[in-house]
Amino acid sequence: MVRTWALMMAILLSQSSFAASPAVEVSNVWARATVPGQKVAGVYLELRAQRPTRLVSVKSAASASAEIHSMSVEAGVMKMRQLDSLPLPAGETVALRPNGNHIMLLDIKRQLKPGDKIPVTLVVEEGGKRWEITVEAEVRAVQ
Repeated sequence: MVRTWALMMAILLSQSSFAASPAVEVSNVWARATVPGQKVAGVYLELRAQRPTRLVSVKSAASASAEIHSMSVEAGVMKMRQLDSLPLPAGETVALRPNGNHIMLLDIKRQLKPGDKIPVTLVVEEGGKRWEITVEAEVRAVQ
């Protein structure tokens, strides 16, 4: 009986650790300051996952909506497109930076001024399960 109980506890503990939220480290989070009347803003950060994970969506109380975007230069023309998701390979740092992959806040609710802080919620997926990670982005003036 004790042996059966110990085995059941071991199984439950192993399943609960698998169901725990993925370990995703978020660092260097910032947003670009805007000018009066500007309706979009970029958010940049670094992500590092312990296991293969994906960034599947983003949202912020500072905007009506938010999207994951990529930027590239094709035939000398800068092109931006929305991504359905962004892979986060295990153990690798994925940087979202100006002129590369980034988060685009659309229809921002007010001008973002240097020193402001805005919430950004990242929705990550691992093994079919989704979790939200909310971080604070400091608004910076970029020359």
